[in-house]
Amino acid sequence: MKAQKLRELLNSKKLIRVMGAHNGLSAKLAEQAGFDAIWASGLEISATHSVPDANILTMTENLQAAISMNQATSIPIICDCDSGYGNVNNVIRMVKEYERNGMAGICIEDKQFPKLNSFVEGPQKLTPIEEFAGKIRAAKDTQLDPNFVVIARIEALIAGQGMQEALNRAYAYEEAGADAILIHSKQKQPHEIISFVESYKGSAPMVIVPTTYPTLDVEQISNFGIQMVIYANHGLRSSIKAMQETFDRILKEGNTAGVELDISTMQEVFELQGMYEMRRQEDKYSAAPVTLK
Repeated sequence: MKAQKLRELLNSKKLIRVMGAHNGLSAKLAEQAGFDAIWASGLEISATHSVPDANILTMTENLQAAISMNQATSIPIICDCDSGYGNVNNVIRMVKEYERNGMAGICIEDKQFPKLNSFVEGPQKLTPIEEFAGKIRAAKDTQLDPNFVVIARIEALIAGQGMQEALNRAYAYEEAGADAILIHSKQKQPHEIISFVESYKGSAPMVIVPTTYPTLDVEQISNFGIQMVIYANHGLRSSIKAMQETFDRILKEGNTAGVELDISTMQEVFELQGMYEMRRQEDKYSAAPVTLK
């Protein structure tokens, strides 16, 4: 069902706006805000475990986080699956598990396993084109639902290998069956992304993650023909800042009176948890009083 929703969004040609999340609550907030889909972010999930975004967590740990997001929402979940957790055999198992658990799609990147977060300084080692194309083919051959979406993420610009290498990879991955191409860049301005999109003559939908070039707005993105934009880490980063400020104020002020007007009420928490719905169900299905005759 959710895979079909995502496929319909891709076929609609409208801009798909996706928000990163790391658990059921953050995914639910993104849905309430009006986003079209959720990005089960590897960065966010690893950060909530206080470990680096470098394949420290297992596939199962990432999948369990995605399952909680899927259960909490009605919109599609797109899972950040790094480089596929290993070789082609790992990719095959990964697709089976993610599809079996109701995910709408996955995204794998063409870096070697274990990967390093794209924004961390250090060598970014890419998988050879043919090897990664094989992972894409394996993923598409493994999926049972034809609507399940496989996104190929290109890291050539991140690794400093140039525009032509990025384009070569895009054509190879599209030919291998990728449903969409995510082109990634860490430049402070979107020039690289715009150049790639204008140069790419394939037919696969384009996906971007404007973490380092935040001035590119949705009108511009749409005008360039980009079909999906992922705000991959903004929920996590905003929550970290908010918690830090709240914790500092409580220690400094010695009580919680000062922060109460700036934080969510307990009633809002209960609503997000489904507490009130739970009580309504209890009232609806509680045993009727027994009448003695």
